[in-house]
Amino acid sequence: MNNNGKAEKFDFLWIILFLIIFINGFEAGGYQASLRSIGQNYDLSETSKGLFAATELFATMLAPLLLGAWADANVKTKCIRILLIIQLLASIGILLLNIQSAFVIGVFFLGLTTSALQFITIAALADTYPISGSKKIGFMTSMYALGALIAPLVVEYYLNKGLSWKVLFGILAVGSLISFAGIMASGNEKREFVAVEGSMNESIKKGTEFVLIGILLLCVIMCIYVGFENGFAYFIETLFADVLDSVLGRYALSVFWAMMIPSRVFVGYFAKRARIILMTALIAIPIITVILSLMDNSLIVFILCIPLGFASGAIYPCVLNMMLPFSGKNSALATGMITTATGIGGVVFTALTGFNAEHLGMRMAIGILAALYIFSIASAIIAGKMHKQNAQ
Repeated sequence: MNNNGKAEKFDFLWIILFLIIFINGFEAGGYQASLRSIGQNYDLSETSKGLFAATELFATMLAPLLLGAWADANVKTKCIRILLIIQLLASIGILLLNIQSAFVIGVFFLGLTTSALQFITIAALADTYPISGSKKIGFMTSMYALGALIAPLVVEYYLNKGLSWKVLFGILAVGSLISFAGIMASGNEKREFVAVEGSMNESIKKGTEFVLIGILLLCVIMCIYVGFENGFAYFIETLFADVLDSVLGRYALSVFWAMMIPSRVFVGYFAKRARIILMTALIAIPIITVILSLMDNSLIVFILCIPLGFASGAIYPCVLNMMLPFSGKNSALATGMITTATGIGGVVFTALTGFNAEHLGMRMAIGILAALYIFSIASAIIAGKMHKQNAQ
């Protein structure tokens, strides 16, 4: 009951926002798992498959640049509705049409809307829940990892049953429709309010300013982290198969992704310790990675993937929590900048890992990738000091 004696409406907006992030993760994992079948359907060469994958990645990097300021200038839940409609139409187009050009256009818009929904949904959560948002972000980012983990299993199941790869886009269409209905039913009102007594003091003023340097430092951290994450995914299966002569590579990769889920829940519970958790993870990741790259026992390497996945999972929610005092009233723009940095890192450092692996060997390639964390640690130290001042 509220102060007027009326029953309060059940707040389920955060559940819908969580669902959107889960579907985004499902789309990412499902598309990767379906790429081979898609290539067979359209008779694609390996180069063409890469271009198909790059189409979505390009749209993913483009979205924050085009739509970040737009989202900050409008009601974010209304922006989400528009993007969900576009996502729904793109999924239906791919589902119904068997034309290669239609598929490329559909995937482009899926990449654009998925990326935009990712950072606008996170920004909407932070704006709508200014009190509990930091804790919810940890749980929200775990939804993406969960979706990415489940999707390949679902894809493998229905492909083995003889169903088409297009089932993925049917699932995405249904998810977009449910999310749209949920957003429409949830309303636009703010759920939490922060009481400000008297005139705004200096610390609060700082919290309403957009701190560009702070955001850029966090972009550096995410760029290197996502570059490592993608490079490691490339590295680990090759290491097990070609160097360790083991079949544990795919299982190790699954464990690596699976450990990100409890890690992000952990960050959600201890959101106030985001700076400390981030620094711990940034130091732990290169140390574990170097030890892992020097091991010759496949079982030990497999076991080391467990703490490595846990440490890696903490980076994204910690960075988002540290972003909040830096973003001011431009939370979508700030989140969009970080999203763009992740796309750049995924492209550049994955390619770098492949190049180094071919010329220097796989162990040296991953060692170089781990060494880049020096820049992340330096960025985190500076950003941590700025965050402490802005969050006071």
